[in-house]
Order: sequence, then C-alpha cells, then structure tokens
Amino acid sequence: MQLTRFSDYALRTLLYLGAHPNQVVSATTISAAYGISNHHLVKAAKWLTQQGYVRAHRGKGGGMTLARPPEDIVIGKLIQGTEPHLDLLDCFDADTATCPITPACRLRTALMRARDAFLRELDQVTLADLLDNRHELVQLLSPRAAAHGASRSSS
Repeated sequence: MQLTRFSDYALRTLLYLGAHPNQVVSATTISAAYGISNHHLVKAAKWLTQQGYVRAHRGKGGGMTLARPPEDIVIGKLIQGTEPHLDLLDCFDADTATCPITPACRLRTALMRARDAFLRELDQVTLADLLDNRHELVQLLSPRAAAHGASRSSS
C-alpha cells in the first residue's frame, strides 16, 4: 500500500504547522523546508483549509496555522479524507471489478481486513502524538538544516 503524494503533503503541512504552533507559516516556507513542490503543497493546504484542519491568514504576512488542537486531529480520519479510495485491488470496487473469482476470493477478504486494520491503527494516532519530538522536528526543518541537507546530497 502506498499513500498518494497528496496525503504525504497534507501530513507534512500539519506536522510543520504543529511544530510551529505560534507562527503563521506560508506554503512556500513549508515546501522549502521539506524540499518539495510548492504547487502540490498548496493544493494540499487548500484542501486542509476547506476541511477545517488549517486556518488561512490573508494579507501581508499571511499564511496558515492549525485550526484545531493537534490532539483533535486524528490521522486515520485525515488519510480517509485525502485518499480518493483505499482500494488495494480493482476487485475492491464492485462497479469496476472484472476478476472472475471475486465472489470466492479469499485474498480480497484478507487484503480488506489488512486495510481496515491499517486504518484502525491510524485512528489511534493524533497529530499531537506525532509532535512528541517537536523540538527535534523544528531543528530538522530549519532553513539552516535544510541547506545543510541539500549540500550533503549534492556532494
């Protein structure tokens, strides 16, 4: 199973904002800290704002902040919202299933149980849980650390 880049960028945005709770942060700052596409991050940030995870601040010095306390952001619920579907195989979707053994397939059943267990586990995790090491995250996401990482990877 692989999550989409959209989910990845949504999670990274929330982690950055949660690690910087008293700052209004721009998408450009977040994308630069991670070394990722600003265009894709902006799409994720817009969705996060529409869903009420993030609050947008317009105008000079604008950016975004968390709209909810980190302990109220459940990672499993977020993933279910950011993923268009969690169909591991074509046969998970009854409308598009073409496999002739779908009605008797035990692999499909096992994979559905595995997917459900994955989501149940993530439903036990909040953004607050992922921010226990907030100070380390802030250090790693600082412009100086990002520049150091870029110079190491280009050597």
